[in-house]
Order: sequence, then C-alpha cells, then structure tokens
Amino acid sequence: MFENIIAHYPDFPKPGIDFIDVLPFLADHEAFKAVINQIDSLCTAPNATAIEARGFLFTAPLLTVSTHVRHLLPVRKRGKIPYSDGDLCRVEIKKEYGSDELFFRHSDMQRLKAEDGCVRISLIDDFLATGGTALDLARALQANSPNGMRVEIAEFVFLAELAALDGRKALEQIAPVHTLMQI
Repeated sequence: MFENIIAHYPDFPKPGIDFIDVLPFLADHEAFKAVINQIDSLCTAPNATAIEARGFLFTAPLLTVSTHVRHLLPVRKRGKIPYSDGDLCRVEIKKEYGSDELFFRHSDMQRLKAEDGCVRISLIDDFLATGGTALDLARALQANSPNGMRVEIAEFVFLAELAALDGRKALEQIAPVHTLMQI
C-alpha cells in the first residue's frame, strides 16, 4: 500500500547500504494522513516515544489525531537535547552499520501518563532493521522508571521492516511488533 511512496538510495551513507527514504510521505497529503492513521490504529498506550529525527515526523502528529496517545517522549542524538544536571539518560545503541548514542530526560519520563502504577509506552520508529536501536531504547526505558513505577513497552511500531535482517525476533520477546510495510 505504501511501498510505492518510499525511495531507495543505494550505497548511502556508505557502500553496501540501501538507504530507504520515507521523507516522500511528507510530499503527499493523503499518504501522510493514511500513515499517521495507520500508526495510530496500532498504538494502544497513552505514551509514545519519538526517535530523532524521522521518528518525530511520524509520531508527533499522533498528539493531534489520536484518541489515546496523550504524551510523547522525545529521544534525541548527542548534543541535541538541553538538560539539567543529572536529568539526562544516555542510551548506547547498536545499528546495522555502527553504534551510536541516544538521550532522553528523566524529567520527561516523569510527565508520562501512568495507569495502575505502570507507564505504558508505544515505541515508534521509521525502520526495523536489526532491531538494535529499538531493543536498546526499550531496555533503557524499562530501567529508568519514573517515580518507581514499572515501564511496559506496549508495542513496537515501524513504518517499514527490512525482513531479511530479522530484527523482529528479539523485539517480540518484549512486546508485539507491528509494521506498515515489509521490504
């Protein structure tokens, strides 16, 4: 359904990587609206994470259209998130072509909606490849529970899945995995 919207760029950012670009969705009102509605239909938690940068584009609109997503936890790259001393949580992630770091603030975690002593979060990102980013972030969120409440990853939601890399397997041990398209 959405496969004809994405664009492929071979050998980017380095040889051997087929970069799949989801930004063409932003040029098509109906396609973007359909993607946001589909993501919303797959999310069950009142809280969602958005991973910089493309994750912001496809998660933030949920705050305006969803009847159940009420809070968003921004997850950013190094040097992109202001913080007070002791407020920053660093997450080392392993990606299909190297390692990286992501960050979120403990104070943002405390603003998330809790139900029955549990903070339920839908973890949303653009691509599921090896699953390293989502797995490492899910573990960090669970380890940094706000006010002693349990953090539960309700589901993982991705625009696309690179099925040959089998990143789904590790994530399914934590929560259901949903994708809008497989490549």
